[in-house]
This record gives sequence, structure tokens and C-alpha cells, in this order.
Amino acid sequence: MRVAPLALREGDRARLSALTRSSTAAAGLAQRARIVLLAAGGESNTAIAASTGVSRPTVIAWRARYEQSGIAGLADLARSGRPRSLDHGEIVSATLAPPPAKLGVTHWSSRLLAGHLGISFSAVAKAWREYGIQPWRAETFKFSTDPQLVAKVTDVVGLYLDPPENAVVLCVDEKSQIQALDRTQPMLPMQPGRPARHTHDYVRHGTTTLFAALEVATGQVTAACKPRHRHQEFLAFLKQVARAYPDQPLHLVMDNYAAHKRIEVRDWLAENPRIQVHFTPTSASWLNLVEVWFGIIERQAIHRGTYRSVRDLTTAICTFITGWNNRAHPFVWTKTADDILKKANRKTTSNTDH
Repeated sequence: MRVAPLALREGDRARLSALTRSSTAAAGLAQRARIVLLAAGGESNTAIAASTGVSRPTVIAWRARYEQSGIAGLADLARSGRPRSLDHGEIVSATLAPPPAKLGVTHWSSRLLAGHLGISFSAVAKAWREYGIQPWRAETFKFSTDPQLVAKVTDVVGLYLDPPENAVVLCVDEKSQIQALDRTQPMLPMQPGRPARHTHDYVRHGTTTLFAALEVATGQVTAACKPRHRHQEFLAFLKQVARAYPDQPLHLVMDNYAAHKRIEVRDWLAENPRIQVHFTPTSASWLNLVEVWFGIIERQAIHRGTYRSVRDLTTAICTFITGWNNRAHPFVWTKTADDILKKANRKTTSNTDH
């Protein structure tokens, strides 16, 4: 049966002819372009098959593909089997770009990105490992906007690296709202191949605030647990610290908490000139070395403890501090002020002053 000539879309004849003559086009694409041109010239499917070296069903299939989609329909479709491959740089570039809004996700998973790129998820995972990409992780950051950032960093770091002669440098702060938590079931002890376990639910028996002063040169800690976290408790603790070091000049490093700057505290400090205060910059309490020690006591004595009362909690804290002071060691600061300020390198906008 004679087949009517294939109708070409406007402008396609020139493009199809160019494909048949191109030295860079894929051989399969050039062959399909020739099939379509012959079909447009009125050749029969059988004659076209004999001329191009393909089967008659193949000629019929490519005629239908052109009728449906034009020249775009002559391209290869995605095939089943081994997924296409991308180099790791392309995968990482796609990972760093936000997912399309229609997906409704904030970050890529390996399987989601693999489906989007048409590759295997193991290829995505391998590229992420090589480049250290971890889309599922997010960290927090905060820059100090203190207008006196440079002066305060230089002052505090100078105390750490070159403390005044015959003076004691103490890092002072409080760890507030420490909870006395009692688990609803006894903790299961650690066993070979299995960590210690405790229930996720608990009974809360109240809180305490731990005031601490860390002596940088020795690591010794002067501390007190108090039921509240006000300037009255802070001032009482400062007096305790002064009694612990009765004959030496004291340099106290502390942050900008409101209780540290109350008029009652300032008046007492004015009456005791041997005690000098050095404030850390706003949003930079990490510059206070006692924060490192707070992390130690949290991990080693508080977090996994079980307490049936606030008294049990404070007893455990005092026991840890006694043991700590028996084995204390100096806290050594290594970064210079210049090293820190190079990383900060932010324009200051706050009007915070002390």
C-alpha cells in the first residue's frame, strides 16, 4: 500500500538536511534525519528501509516519532539498565544548588538528588564523601557586633597569653537552670558491645545554678551552687572568690550578663580595687575559658546522672569539683588576638558599651 509523503514542519527540511551532512552529529541521529527526509519525498517504507539499512518497522517508528514530536522526537530516549554517569564536580554543583521549590524540601538527600539527576544514589554518596559534602547537617553561627570587639579581644587574650605578674586570672560565669532529673527506670549499665542506656522520660525535681571561677594558670575551680540566678547571688559569689584569694590582685574575665553589671556589683568592685573586671565582647562568651570547663562537667558528671532532689544534684556537682581540683591542670590558650580578629572581620553595628 502506498504511503502518503510525510509532512515536514516549517523550517525542518533545512535542519534535517544539515544533520545528514554533519560530521559532529551522532550517526543514529543522522540516519533518522535521512529516514524522515526520504519519507517526506514520498518514498515507501520498504524502499526507505532498503536505502538506509534498517528494518521496515524501524522506518515506521521514526516516521511516527517525527509526526508526534518533530525533530526533538528523533533524539534517544532514556534507557533502562546502567544509569548515566556524571563526574563528581557536576554532582557537587547540583548538591550546592537549592532543590526545586516543587519538591518542598530544604536540602538534598542522596536518593532524591540521584532521581533528579538520573544517576544512582551510590554515585551521589561517593561524590559527597570525596568532597566532604553533608547536606543533612546544619550548624549555627553568630558574629559579635560589639563596637569594642578589637579592644576586648586584645584585652582578654592578652590576659591568657601574658598574665600580669603576681596576679591571678580567673574566668567567672554561671551555668544556670541545671535540672535535677530522675529517670523513671534505673539506668541499664554498659556491657560489651552495648552502651549504657536510660529511659527517655524523666521526673524533674527542680534546678540549681552553678557559679564558677576557673583559675587559668592552674585549672583550679572555686564554685558554689545557688537556687537562683540574680545579681544578689552573683555578688555573694564574688565575695566568696575574694575570700579564696585574699592577698593577690585578681583579674576576672566575665561576659555581659545583666547581673554582672548591676550597680550593686559595680559599687562593690569599686570598693575592692585589687579586683579588675575584663568583659568579653557581646555574643563572644566562648572567649571565656570557664565555658570549656562547664562543658567538661556537663559531659562527665551531670548529663548522665540521676537525681532524686536538687540536693542530690548539688552533692554530685561538689563531688566532681573536689575530684577535679585534685587533678586540675592549666588551661592553655593558643590563639592570638590577631588570629581571632582575622576570622571575625565583620563591621560592627551595635552600640553596646560597658
